[in-house]
Amino acid sequence: MSKDPTIERYVPKGTPIGRVRGLGSARHGAHDWVLMRYTSVASLVLGAFLVFSLAFLDDYSFATMRAWAAQPLVATGLALMVITFFWHSRMGVAEMIGDYVHEDGNKFGAMMALSLAVIAGIAFGLFCIARIAFSGGAA
Repeated sequence: MSKDPTIERYVPKGTPIGRVRGLGSARHGAHDWVLMRYTSVASLVLGAFLVFSLAFLDDYSFATMRAWAAQPLVATGLALMVITFFWHSRMGVAEMIGDYVHEDGNKFGAMMALSLAVIAGIAFGLFCIARIAFSGGAA
């Protein structure tokens, strides 16, 4: 009875411990997992900050919102929120790209496009916040 060579390559060879050795994490999986949890908690805290600080405003006119965003503590919170939200989103989408894009060239292109989009989004968000904060809330 001859063996089918296509099946043979899927049959594991060696002992169970031999198959496991060298197939563990690449030493960055735990770091990414912890960083994802940190950005999740930061997003929750900063999101709660945004909701509660907006809830206590008297009105929501353009002038009031601009003056609110020009306060140093609020501007800092908004800047941290932009960074945290974009970075958390980047890690999640990068995980999906790593799982579902199998060709190396496509994976590289998708990761490069993702990184550029995230950097551009963070830069634009921080620029807008800085412009409001440094203008002192003036229109």
